[in-house]
Amino acid sequence: MTTDNPSMATWLEQARIVIFGCGGIGGIVAARLAAAGRHVVVVTGNQQITDAVSARGLKAILPDGEVTQRVDVVTAPSGAAARGRFNIALLAVPPNRLVQAATDALALMADDGVIVPLANGLPEELISERVVGAAPRVVGGIVGFGGSALSPGVIEQTSDGGFTIGRLDGAIDEPVRRVGALLGRVSDDAEGPSIVLTPNLRGARWSKLAINCAISSLGTIGGDRLGALMRHRFVRRLCLEVMTEATQVALRLGVRLEKLSGMIDLEWFALDADERLAAGSPGLLAKHTALLAVGARYRRLRSSMLSAIERGREPPVEELNGEVVRRAEGLDLPVPVNAAVVEMVKRIGRGEVQPGVPALETLFADTRVALRALRLAA
Repeated sequence: MTTDNPSMATWLEQARIVIFGCGGIGGIVAARLAAAGRHVVVVTGNQQITDAVSARGLKAILPDGEVTQRVDVVTAPSGAAARGRFNIALLAVPPNRLVQAATDALALMADDGVIVPLANGLPEELISERVVGAAPRVVGGIVGFGGSALSPGVIEQTSDGGFTIGRLDGAIDEPVRRVGALLGRVSDDAEGPSIVLTPNLRGARWSKLAINCAISSLGTIGGDRLGALMRHRFVRRLCLEVMTEATQVALRLGVRLEKLSGMIDLEWFALDADERLAAGSPGLLAKHTALLAVGARYRRLRSSMLSAIERGREPPVEELNGEVVRRAEGLDLPVPVNAAVVEMVKRIGRGEVQPGVPALETLFADTRVALRALRLAA
């Protein structure tokens, strides 16, 4: 996104930016902003990352080449507070750490400051409900690219993509336009517009949630990158079933789902009643073919939830598939595949099961039993 608005250009030059998180997404955004000449303060929460970036800079392996950028990095929010007040806080932390990050960010904001969650799940609702005084400041930012942290201070962008920006109330106001203009400086999407300002943030969030419930969670259980996992037909079937349940919940809640990246149509991917019973059909073949294409495009994508488990952290599955399960309970709508995914990810997080294709095979077998029971009950 470019701007010919002089006041916008002035604001972009003067805006003070703080980023919470220096993993895959936070690191990529920080590196691209620094490369665009913006001064950012990064709150890592991890002393190893702070030390590595302070000593060697932030190394980013990007689709258009490798860069190393010097950024102002601190370990704790108190270090950012010493730099003054900020106009934008980008929260690139896992969804189960989002409330604390938003609380810390709120204390750092200038009078016109906004908080932009870049996390998965339904982060705008979460912050607005649980952080007092935050709701008017929240501008949603849905990330369309993937990223992984390879080591402290070294991150890799694993797929192209841009940002979808908006508010839960649908307003395209000045803060939304400012966030869009800022992130347009760092966005890279070879397949379409790098920045989309949406009046239907809720619909876009639910579409991304449905996709993350499949790709991120199954990627955690499978312990591999997306391209390798999508070669298995039963994994694609699990993806379709997870997304179908999430789509049904969203539609029952009255959400108008949005296409993501202009191509991923969740209502088309959702299995109809006949497809849920069938092993094969022309419609299923088309959906499997589409998932193979998604797997090819995002083949290097690796689940950040898997990385969290490897670092000894709690996986944020409750904020993804668990969100679908909780909303479905209020609708009296069965979602056995998402419920089974939650339990399997938790077992992996506790060290009871090792991630890998055998864990996905176990999940697939268990969900066949649950789905058969549902059909018999009906």
